[in-house]
Amino acid sequence: MNGLRVVPAWRHGQERLYVCLKDGRNIAWYDREAARINLIGDDRREAVLEVLGPFITGPVTVGPPPVPTPAELARLSLHPDDDLAPNRPGEALLVDLDRDPGPAHRLRADPRRRALAAEQTVGEALDRLDGAGWRTVHSLPLPGGDRVHHLAIGPGGLFAIHALYARKQRVRVADPLVALGRRDPQPLLRRVRADADRASHALTAEVRPVLVLVGAADALVTVPAREVRVLRDGEIGGLARLGGVLKPADVEALHAMARDRGTWTRV
Repeated sequence: MNGLRVVPAWRHGQERLYVCLKDGRNIAWYDREAARINLIGDDRREAVLEVLGPFITGPVTVGPPPVPTPAELARLSLHPDDDLAPNRPGEALLVDLDRDPGPAHRLRADPRRRALAAEQTVGEALDRLDGAGWRTVHSLPLPGGDRVHHLAIGPGGLFAIHALYARKQRVRVADPLVALGRRDPQPLLRRVRADADRASHALTAEVRPVLVLVGAADALVTVPAREVRVLRDGEIGGLARLGGVLKPADVEALHAMARDRGTWTRV
């Protein structure tokens, strides 16, 4: 035995096998997806290959870790409290409901829970685009108490996405007004556009506004929504077919900016 142990861990949805010393320090890791073993030092090369032997599947490249990209360096220097990437869909609502769950029994459902259901539905659909080269940051805080529900960054560009709970209701859109069922119409598209404009200012890049109708029974756009893309929740996957706007390096760089809380304090 060479005193080394293998510890599995997950990073960005992919498994890595870390090789550790007895004191817990990592000296290498095996990335199955990249078919590569990264050695922090070359003095224990043979011992690392020996302990990883039972886990290796197919040919592998062995060498020092790749040089971090600027986006990776920015992420590594970011304080955990300022990193928005771990935010869950509806993070702000989840925190609010945890602090103040409201009365146990009420005549009408808490509107926060309906809004949360909408954001979770949209957020889960966006997270599924990760394999197509997209990155999403949820519940981005803006000065004044506002927030962007979701920011999607991918080959097709940047999108500020607002989720609207519309379960089993007919939705009428007449820019800037949006009406749910028999309720009075509200100028929701102004907010959706304003959120995208603020995100554009923060990231110094074009961010396009999107309104997603979650669970709508029907949607009628009587006056085309100027600049705002209106989607049903089942159409979110269509974003994966968009491309030709951002290269992978651009996606990662913009994602590194978007996940930094400090980016949003000046808009």
